[in-house]
Amino acid sequence: MRAFKVLIKKILKSDAVMFSACWLAAQYMRLAWYSGRWEIKGKENIDKLYDAGKPCIVCLWHGRLLMSTFGWQREKSLKMLISAHRDGALIANIVKHVGIDHITGSTSKGGTAALRNALRSLKAGEYVGITPDGPRGPRMRISTGVMSLAKLSGLPIVPITFSVKRGKCFRSWDRFLLAYPFSRGVIQWGEPMVVPKDADQQALAALQERLEEQMNTLTYNADIYIGRDPVEPAAPIRRAK
Repeated sequence: MRAFKVLIKKILKSDAVMFSACWLAAQYMRLAWYSGRWEIKGKENIDKLYDAGKPCIVCLWHGRLLMSTFGWQREKSLKMLISAHRDGALIANIVKHVGIDHITGSTSKGGTAALRNALRSLKAGEYVGITPDGPRGPRMRISTGVMSLAKLSGLPIVPITFSVKRGKCFRSWDRFLLAYPFSRGVIQWGEPMVVPKDADQQALAALQERLEEQMNTLTYNADIYIGRDPVEPAAPIRRAK
């Protein structure tokens, strides 16, 4: 029995198995999207930046990542900042199959290198996506990395989320939402937020709280609109005064 378990673990770690699993997950996402009745709301918020040729930082909760990617205009280059641990590698390979690239790194671990790479992409005219509560939470609470990136780049943060009438909300730390096919869903863009380059720590903290509130309100409203019970954020992070 032990030998069998070891064999299963080796198979699951196989690159070929991972590639196949991620490809299948991407096809499932496409099925959920094309078989469903989806609305995209607030699209004018991102369209203004598209039209101006101005990159931005796309911000979304970890639990609302996968289907939100279908709100993206595929002609524009978007790179998701995704951590290097195994769960992150799975997500990176899944979104790659739906046309979204990634930057390996985390704003919480190895943050300096990750921020540097994200800044390089933004300066090259690419868009960068961040899940500011990833890779391990707390759920729906913003870490400081996204604020630092917005301050250094001078580019706006634009939140996005999704909800779906029929789907599975897992009991994971992020309450990951899996959309079922043939369902009604909504993707919701929020309003851009600019972080001034001269913002001090107090101003950054206030903007961070405002962004967090906006993202949680956006997700709450999407859930209510579609008829799903809203997910509660984790307990607030105690920030130094």
